[in-house]
Amino acid sequence: MNDPAERGPARGRAGSTVAAIDCGTNSIRLLIADLDSAHSRLTDVTRQMKIVRLGEGVDRTGRLSPAALDRTLGALREYADLIGACSVDAVRMVATSATRDAGNAQEFTRRVKEVLGVAPEVVTGQEEATLSFSGATRELGAGDYLVTDIGGGSTEFVLGAVGTASTVIAARSVDIGCVRMTERHLHGDPPTAREVAAATADIDAALDLAARAMAPGARDNRALSGGRALVGLAGSVTTVAGIALGLAEYDSVAIHHSRVGAGQVAAIAGQLLGQTRAERAAIGVMHPGRVDVIGAGALILARIMDRFGFDEVLVSEHDILDGIAWSLAGR
Repeated sequence: MNDPAERGPARGRAGSTVAAIDCGTNSIRLLIADLDSAHSRLTDVTRQMKIVRLGEGVDRTGRLSPAALDRTLGALREYADLIGACSVDAVRMVATSATRDAGNAQEFTRRVKEVLGVAPEVVTGQEEATLSFSGATRELGAGDYLVTDIGGGSTEFVLGAVGTASTVIAARSVDIGCVRMTERHLHGDPPTAREVAAATADIDAALDLAARAMAPGARDNRALSGGRALVGLAGSVTTVAGIALGLAEYDSVAIHHSRVGAGQVAAIAGQLLGQTRAERAAIGVMHPGRVDVIGAGALILARIMDRFGFDEVLVSEHDILDGIAWSLAGR
């Protein structure tokens, strides 16, 4: 299996069955799960992921293109069929960065409702970050965490603590993502040194904004890392982890909760940015839809770890999609 495009473990209905859809800039994902709130247990019925590149060109035009809308709605029709085949008690679809930025978001909302029966919720960056934190940390032990979700159009940061309950301390979304940075800066095959430098400067400026929001008055790069674990989410992070682990193909079980050191992340980012598209496509864990944007995603992760002084990243396969599912408890 090459990236978590499809997973369908055996069902065992517990409590309620929910359907969560995360529609981002690069991909649209579905989780149908049995949710047992009493025991804090989420059991997958199926996970699906399709690369649709909804946000293609949005940074330049300010609109969702007809082709991108058609790709996304086509994938959503398949998801609607899967949802209809299950006894689902509640459905929630969340749309993030690309849809927030688009001038024709109302058209997208209307067409989604026609297909799915419910309208997508275009969440703010703050709401997106909170859902990501919930999904990523629900199964972790007590402690303090900085969760970062590197998407296609934006990257979310959420600082929080897990004890008897999860507490979000601060959250910030910044407009750096693997698709956005690629479209803005990384045009060569491979990108030139000047292009990489421009992307790095753009990323670092956004991280300065995030640092001020997350730790006001902090003068030290390590202000956010002291006593905390960095938890990394989404396809750029999991792909970097798969490369670090030397996997011949994508293995979500091996990747989930793996740890990758800062030096290794930086080396992989440099490797990917120095490779041609064909060379990246030949990497065993690489999903075809990530080939052209993975260099930017790896660079964002490397700059985060350097800027905030983290020695390693704890990689999670559970993210905003799981957070959306948990938000349906009791609905």
